[in-house]
Amino acid sequence: MGKAAVAKAFADMNAALAVLIAEADGCGSEPFSAADPLAGLADGCLDILAGAAGVQARIAGLVVSAAGTYAVTARAAAPPDPPVQALERAIAAEISCVMAIGDRAAGALLARSHALTTSLPRTLAALHNGTISWQHATVMVDEAATLDPAGAAALEAHFLDPDTPKPATAAPIGEIPAYRFRAKARTWRERHHADSIEQRHAQGVSDRRVEYRPDQDGMVWLSAYLPAHQATALWNKLTALSRTMQGPNEHRTLTQLRADTFTEAVLKPGSNTSGSSGTALPRAEVLVTVPVFALLGLTDEPALLDGYGPVPPSMARDLVATGADSFHRVLVDPRDGAPLEIGRTSYRVTKAMRNWLRLRDGKCPFPGCNNHSLDNEADHLLAWHNGGTTGVSNLGQPCPKHHKLRHTSGWKPTPATKTEPPGWTSPTGRHYTTEHQDWEPPKWPDRAAEVKRLEGSIAGCTDFAYIGLSPGEEALEQFLHARDG
Repeated sequence: MGKAAVAKAFADMNAALAVLIAEADGCGSEPFSAADPLAGLADGCLDILAGAAGVQARIAGLVVSAAGTYAVTARAAAPPDPPVQALERAIAAEISCVMAIGDRAAGALLARSHALTTSLPRTLAALHNGTISWQHATVMVDEAATLDPAGAAALEAHFLDPDTPKPATAAPIGEIPAYRFRAKARTWRERHHADSIEQRHAQGVSDRRVEYRPDQDGMVWLSAYLPAHQATALWNKLTALSRTMQGPNEHRTLTQLRADTFTEAVLKPGSNTSGSSGTALPRAEVLVTVPVFALLGLTDEPALLDGYGPVPPSMARDLVATGADSFHRVLVDPRDGAPLEIGRTSYRVTKAMRNWLRLRDGKCPFPGCNNHSLDNEADHLLAWHNGGTTGVSNLGQPCPKHHKLRHTSGWKPTPATKTEPPGWTSPTGRHYTTEHQDWEPPKWPDRAAEVKRLEGSIAGCTDFAYIGLSPGEEALEQFLHARDG
């Protein structure tokens, strides 16, 4: 059939799109609901949006396959021994012209198409099936770029193989926004990368820098490439300071206040950000989740910095050892990766609850929201005046925007538990689950090295040295609490 089949397929697609456009405009042959045409049309448009997302993914998969096949055939049909760069530029130029995109965009499309068609078969299949979007596929390509073939296959299998064991609460990656999937994929990559995170981080530290990039309208982008704990602490401090400046007489937004506070701190060392006025400044607190064996130096697996993601264990050990009071240590169970305890300086129940909420949810629990937990507000799921209790299982921590949405619209949170954040129900009655934390069992150290290191670092703690041979919950918790004392 060839070109005739292609032409007919696109004609059928265009005809189907014309029908869908008419339905979305409310001009279909029949209403979605005879009883309530307005509500029916609204609900029908949501169905169209959901279906369109799948079609967009399949179209993206079609583009990848067509671009990849064109590149292969163009190389095969080229004259013998052509200059490689000239041939690749010619291929990209053809793609650029036929799709009316720039050369750089065409080159990026070809590079991603090559990765998907040669190294990431599960990702390409999911794209063809419409279960992930082009943005999700791009994340997979980016995160797999520095992995060896075995690592890339393992990354795909973890997120896309239906036979890979997953928690019952784990959502398919196509059901969460691509930028949230990037955080999950990056976390997995850092935990399972063939090269030590300590080595990769050391290279990153040596590359630290501040960059200056002029922009339009008399503006400039000033950015810094810094170790994660420093950048996270700076961002949280800027946010905390800026929030104290908000009020009825402050017209600047939080974003503008952050920029002004940053500028004053750098250009005016004696300004209010230095605390010279004697006013107590807010302290930006960060949770540092670290596997107990990594804290002891027995393994080199990453720790997790709240609001950022995986960091080298040496960074976590340094934050704990130096007594940085803005960082709360979180130890995890070496058997399943679940939170075991949170180090804290106060025994007040409200403080402990807020820390557990931050650990349980990680961010605002509204689906797709990426607002950092420091910005969020504790909220009773079942209101206090309706009999709701003040317990972790009846609390959420929505960001200010979604907290307001909950109380000013038909959006309502669903029940939560001590370990699972609440989902949400929309005004149309659709239920949306929230994202859950990716707890993963930590690595156990080599038995011989473990016993030797433990005997040298934990004098008299023979019970815990025995854990390497026979794990026991009581001994583990006794050891952990003994270290806090």
